[in-house]
Amino acid sequence: MSCLNTLAAQVSSLAVAPTIREPLHAPVAHLVRGGVIEGIHYGSVVVLGADGTVELQIGDIEAAFYPRSALKPVQAVALLRAGLPLDGELLALTAASHSGEERHLDGTRRILEQAGLPEDVLRNVPDLPYDPVVREAWVREGRLPSRLAQNCSGKHAAMLYTAHLNGWSLEDYLDPAHPLQQAIAEIVEDLTGQAIAAVTVDGCGAPLFSISLHGLARAAARITTAPPGTPEARVADAMREHAEMASGSGRDVASLMRAVPGLLTKDGFEGVHVAALPDGRAVAVKIADGADRARLPVVAAALARCGVDPAVLAEFAQAPLFGGGEVVGSIRPARALEPLTEA
Repeated sequence: MSCLNTLAAQVSSLAVAPTIREPLHAPVAHLVRGGVIEGIHYGSVVVLGADGTVELQIGDIEAAFYPRSALKPVQAVALLRAGLPLDGELLALTAASHSGEERHLDGTRRILEQAGLPEDVLRNVPDLPYDPVVREAWVREGRLPSRLAQNCSGKHAAMLYTAHLNGWSLEDYLDPAHPLQQAIAEIVEDLTGQAIAAVTVDGCGAPLFSISLHGLARAAARITTAPPGTPEARVADAMREHAEMASGSGRDVASLMRAVPGLLTKDGFEGVHVAALPDGRAVAVKIADGADRARLPVVAAALARCGVDPAVLAEFAQAPLFGGGEVVGSIRPARALEPLTEA
């Protein structure tokens, strides 16, 4: 029986899986240069109230999509439930898409050392550091792509630690049928409240589960509203308290968590972003073409709709466009979101 079928049999009370279809995205961001709309980014946005009701939806929030690394907090919760004994900065690194700074590499080594495992058990894809400045320094020094430097190495080390503690095999820990990945998939379905629509392989080599944008926001809200001491609360606390370990120096997700008290937020490749406040208000964003430049202004507008002070979000609300070295325009939320940032 496949991973998906096994889970469906085990968790019969879940809502059905989201439909796999072409998403009905809508305009969410405009590129405005010299007062003229030069381009439009399409996407989808969902805003949840503290009671879990949908307060705003733009585009298609129920179609199946891949949340990419925005799902890492959920994966970290699953690892804790399976016995992972990490907290603090190493737990934050478990949920990180890190920049490849030395502290991130050292943290991954520490996780493996605590597990008593060598670095060569890692099966994530070797890569250069994610942060451009760190990457350039790495290349200048003649260093080659490394599994430690790849932005998901903390997650992979924690997966291996969890598998080792449970007596599960290590060489195939990325197989969707492996007990570790079965355990993670079960928690994905638990926290999102819906069955997984499809399983594929993420960029790092780990299984990637398809859910809906609505389900992603719901999972983030459940993590931030969980009672103290639970796996969910431990993940939220670790990421908020060690925001740079969960991302990197100068990364916008770390800046957002510092700017908005109690906010838990995580980005993902292909224009995905999720954020939740301690009272359960949550947002999730998907930029249809995967453009990262549109992600943050849309997230800021959605958070303003969530009740966050627009003044606090001002630095994130627009991305500048340059002409001749001067700012001549910006990437800003589309009409459906603009009134939210002006309110």
